Amino acid sequence: MNDDPLGAKATRTAQCACGQLVVTCKGDPEKVSACHCLECQRRTGSVFGIAAFYRIENTSPAGASSIYERIGDSGFAVTHHFCPHCGSTVYWYPARKAGFVAVAVGSFADPAFPAPEQMVYEHHRHHWLAE
Repeated sequence: MNDDPLGAKATRTAQCACGQLVVTCKGDPEKVSACHCLECQRRTGSVFGIAAFYRIENTSPAGASSIYERIGDSGFAVTHHFCPHCGSTVYWYPARKAGFVAVAVGSFADPAFPAPEQMVYEHHRHHWLAE
């Protein structure tokens, strides 16, 4: 992604609502994706989830996390890390994309964050969302 105003050497920090669970990400995400699957809807409490995918070696998690693992619509395991204090899901490891960590874009709390490049599981998209 070359349209990031911070440039490829940017460092961004995502964190949970209480600030205890943090992941620092170096550089631009490899991809930003919006997911309309039912599990992302349940995980976020919203109508979709948005993930920024970083190579694992470009991330540094810190703080205590609880883990919830599930099988995604893809049939692959997804291991979610969430704050045991406030419950916010900050990042997860999708087995389908080995070597990557997905970070919840909302955890960056940055309105200038790059927009999603793709949407997946659109057959679960709520009918009132603009295409």
